[in-house]
Amino acid sequence: MHICCGPCTIYPLKELRIRGHEVAGLFYNPNIHPYQEYQRRLQTLNDYAARTFLNIFCPEGYPLEEFLRQVAFKENDRCEYCLQHRLQYAAEMALADKFDGFTTTLLYSRYQKHDLIREIGEHIGMQLGIPFYYQDFRTGWAEGVRISRELEMYRQPYCGCIYSEKDRFYK
Repeated sequence: MHICCGPCTIYPLKELRIRGHEVAGLFYNPNIHPYQEYQRRLQTLNDYAARTFLNIFCPEGYPLEEFLRQVAFKENDRCEYCLQHRLQYAAEMALADKFDGFTTTLLYSRYQKHDLIREIGEHIGMQLGIPFYYQDFRTGWAEGVRISRELEMYRQPYCGCIYSEKDRFYK
């Protein structure tokens, strides 16, 4: 399961386990800026993963420059590139490590482009021959928020990239 952050992991992980899936997590998010924000989200996820016995994979490095090269001068299309890139990486890793399929915690957020995520995930799955597991995890939004607050988890105030940070805070 591609994971964007710790709080967004709570409900999808529970749901997948209830349905009998063995879940491993992948934290691959070169879109998250600045680096200290990236580290804070990763640490929050690692803390939650330790509590829930979730194995997390996190590739070495922080390919910020590649992400910025791909979205510069295409700010209005940045989300599509971002989703495509992260889901492609997750699918390739799932295929290489012989997982049965892949999914993403992005399907949990009320703020993400849900239909686009599903479309991209299913397209990549068909291209690579690995199933994309779709479930609308937004139904558990309130539960996940409640639990993350009870656990005093860091809850980020913007999606991740510098453009989304501007959208959130610049008035």
